[in-house]
Amino acid sequence: MDTLTDSKSQSQKGANQPEKFVYYFAAGEAEGSAAMKNTLGGKGANLAEMTAIGLPVPPGFTITTDICTAFYDNGGKLPEWVRPKVMESLARVENKIGKKFGDVKNPLLVSVRSGARASMPGMMDTILNLGLNDQTVEGLAATSNNPRFAWDSYRRFIQMYSDVVMNMNSSLLEVTLEDMKAEKGIHLDTDLTADDLKKLVKKFKDMVQQMTGSSFPSDPVDQLWGAITAVFKSWNTPRAITYRDLHSIPAAWGTAVNVQSMVFGNLGDDSATGVAFTRDPSTGEKKFYGEFLVNAQGEDVVAGIRTPQPIHLLKEVMPGPYQDLETIYKKLESYFKDMQDIEFTIEKNKLWMLQTRNGKRTAKASLAIACDMIDEKMITVEEALLRLDPSSLDQLLHPMLDPKSVKTVLAKGLPASPGGVCGQIVFSPEEAVEMKEKGIKVILVRVETSPEDIAGMIAAQGILTSRGGMTSHAAVVARGMGKCCVAGCSEIEVNHQAETMKAKGYILKKGDLITLDGSTGEVYLGEVKTIEPKLDGTFDRVMKMADGVRRMKVRANADTPKDAQTARDFGAEGIGLCRTEHMFFGADRIDAVREMILADTKFEREKALAKLLPMQHDDFYQLFKIMDGFPVTIRLLDPPLHEFVPHTDAEIEELAKRINYDFAKLKHKITSLHEFNPMLGHRGCRLAVTYPEIYEMQSRAIAEAVAMMIKEGYKLIPEIMIPLVGVAKELEILRAQTIAIVEKVQKEKAVKFDYQIGTMIELPRAAVTAHEIAHHADFFSFGTNDLTQTTLGLSRDDSSRFLGSYVSQGIFAKDPFVSIDQLGVGTLVKTGVDLGRQTKGNLKVGVCGEHGGDPDSIEFFENVGLDYVSCSPFRVPIARLAAARASLKQKTK
Repeated sequence: MDTLTDSKSQSQKGANQPEKFVYYFAAGEAEGSAAMKNTLGGKGANLAEMTAIGLPVPPGFTITTDICTAFYDNGGKLPEWVRPKVMESLARVENKIGKKFGDVKNPLLVSVRSGARASMPGMMDTILNLGLNDQTVEGLAATSNNPRFAWDSYRRFIQMYSDVVMNMNSSLLEVTLEDMKAEKGIHLDTDLTADDLKKLVKKFKDMVQQMTGSSFPSDPVDQLWGAITAVFKSWNTPRAITYRDLHSIPAAWGTAVNVQSMVFGNLGDDSATGVAFTRDPSTGEKKFYGEFLVNAQGEDVVAGIRTPQPIHLLKEVMPGPYQDLETIYKKLESYFKDMQDIEFTIEKNKLWMLQTRNGKRTAKASLAIACDMIDEKMITVEEALLRLDPSSLDQLLHPMLDPKSVKTVLAKGLPASPGGVCGQIVFSPEEAVEMKEKGIKVILVRVETSPEDIAGMIAAQGILTSRGGMTSHAAVVARGMGKCCVAGCSEIEVNHQAETMKAKGYILKKGDLITLDGSTGEVYLGEVKTIEPKLDGTFDRVMKMADGVRRMKVRANADTPKDAQTARDFGAEGIGLCRTEHMFFGADRIDAVREMILADTKFEREKALAKLLPMQHDDFYQLFKIMDGFPVTIRLLDPPLHEFVPHTDAEIEELAKRINYDFAKLKHKITSLHEFNPMLGHRGCRLAVTYPEIYEMQSRAIAEAVAMMIKEGYKLIPEIMIPLVGVAKELEILRAQTIAIVEKVQKEKAVKFDYQIGTMIELPRAAVTAHEIAHHADFFSFGTNDLTQTTLGLSRDDSSRFLGSYVSQGIFAKDPFVSIDQLGVGTLVKTGVDLGRQTKGNLKVGVCGEHGGDPDSIEFFENVGLDYVSCSPFRVPIARLAAARASLKQKTK
């Protein structure tokens, strides 16, 4: 079968054919380099670079990412013009090592692997030992003088190829393998003889025919085309798409394909395979960290099928290759100036390097490695900040298990990815997704994970596996996601069919609670209490480095003293948004708010507002005191009044009794507040134009709190923000009212203080008339949540039902409520900034929507010249680092 064959029109050079799309690499002949990741993918670029610097790399070639694009443009088929160049490069590999692809006496076998420009561990497909059939396996047995090795390689090839290319359920062949071992009373694959493996190969081929309706391909060239096609297809598998979405990897990047001559770690006790990191990817400690298996192939380590040995034991087993590996890993880290994730194979005591890439690591490790490499003079502070991912800091800001809690230890495995989490046991990724949608926290328990489990791994709080090591699929992917993981926990017995987990005499079922400690590898029965995280000196050091280079200030959105204190503890330089409406829902004040809403006259409203005045005064006083001189922006009442009243008859009746109000009259009043589109209705500054006494009470409370602070010796400049202004006249009127109240309080209290009055820019009209509005504003703060809604015509609450489809189909690159729509909403932000500063050159401008904590949005805000961003307290460290990176990037433009 030739999956590359297309119509005759494709046989000529197509319009989309790149000038060069196959890059060869072998000792002394590397056509690519590490700088070509966009074209060769990360794996291909680094294979070329390792070859160029003289490391032992098996020869091969890379088919570029351009061909992935051509593949999908051509309806999921490879254009015919790819074939000659691939065969030409394959011939060069044959000549280099003196073996012939498909030759029955001295066959060349190859691996076919994916390689996107961004690391996607385990998400795309790999095929090893390609080129074997019933004839070439005999040639391999003869040339190696090891029939068992040859037939072991053949059965591995059938398992991988039938799964990846022929879409057969690979577990069926795995069960057949396990059945044979059980019949013979053995536990390890390596205990199977050559004759056993011959029988297994025949069984496998019969099963492939039976399950797929097609015979297993015997022509090595057909095998090659099938494998290359399958790897390109794997770019768009559900698991790859899920992973790309999680890590914001664009679909347009595509993957390269690497075809490389095989070296064998399964030739016997003088052969091995392994995965290692040049530093500990969990803690960042400077020590060689990894695992290996003797007489195995690479997939055995990564897939977690056998629990491997720690890398330091390789020094005892194979001292010569270990010494070579030690020299090479140090050279690679020094060369790439970053912690490396390497794959290697030892064939008959000869070391071969199969991969190097910047290793996935936890946030804790990222900070430690960056600081250590600065101290080692390997990188600069600026380089360190640019390589740190701001979003990953979120991992450090979550609760950890309380060491003082009473715990019942069920088992101990490998501490694959740190964190302390609790959840109900589930045994399938589908259940994990389903439970998360119901708001239930779960722990995904598996014998081992596979790439197909990715959606469930994302949905779960943590992952527990009974097999696999520190470099298994579960461990590597969990660390990349910042997800708690305990791997290789052999003390538990997982039965997927019965949906049970046995440990220390306990039989736990689906739905039972367990707790994982990914830092120690311990598994506990039930729920363990958590405490707030403790941030170490490395975290503080990185934050100070970031503060030293960033231009924009970072404030927090905080409405309560607790939020304000949390924000200060995380380094916030003020409050960028205090939403006063959140203060109105307290049990001690909600009825006073409702009395104000129900009042028929201004006198009655002012009487109700008088009850709220001392409460608001105290609210603001506490916030000012915690912020201790840092700016505090207080947004006056914004939401429509109907949000403060009950809606069911039972609730209305209860309120009527409590405030001694007629039920029918109360219900009529509440009904009259109903609006068809309240987001665009009677809210924000429109309420104050109609009922000025509301903002007057709040302005007085602010001014009185400031006056008290000034008398106590504090220095502060409060910022009063008027929301939802769309017309300059609205702000002109309300500014005058606010000034009158503040000046009145200053006179009453005999205290003078500076203050600022500004507005939120959250309507398109406000952005495009900002030059007019700026006449009456001391500052602008962009409310990008509402600005996104009003610009895109999307309800933030309702659009979540379909925005996922818009992102997956490329209509939006990201959810516009998570990361700002730079072309649409962003253009309005830039317009508002530019027009506002045309009127007032020193106009202070910030942002207080959710986008203030999004690293990509923060980079945009740096580029358009905002003075500060404001975000939720727990995202302040993320914003500090993101603002620093944005400043550094801006300087290099």
